[in-house]
Amino acid sequence: MSGRSKVSSKPKYEELVRNAINTALRRDFSDTRLTFVTVTRVELSDDYANAKVWWDTFDSQKRGDCAEAIAAIKGRLRTLLASRLEVRHVPDFHFVYDSQFEDEQKIANLLKAEGEDKK
Repeated sequence: MSGRSKVSSKPKYEELVRNAINTALRRDFSDTRLTFVTVTRVELSDDYANAKVWWDTFDSQKRGDCAEAIAAIKGRLRTLLASRLEVRHVPDFHFVYDSQFEDEQKIANLLKAEGEDKK
């Protein structure tokens, strides 16, 4: 568990990283495209060297702009979190768009349409 401090389990560290990223996106970067981004979950590799960071946006039409903004601040975000989390090593972030909400909406719409067809 080298590189981590004050965190006793992987799920707790994932939650700590998720919260720190969300806070940093709101407070530390002036790019307005980031105001639409929310990190929904973080999955750390077993060695804590890599983190898959799932993100979503309230406006799916701005997804491309948000992805560009995230790519632009990725390195600075890592540096910022290293000092905030007081760790020697921050995982390498791999940002992935979380389409779960959109997928749920599609399923709900299909179920609704199916119910209407039976009437």
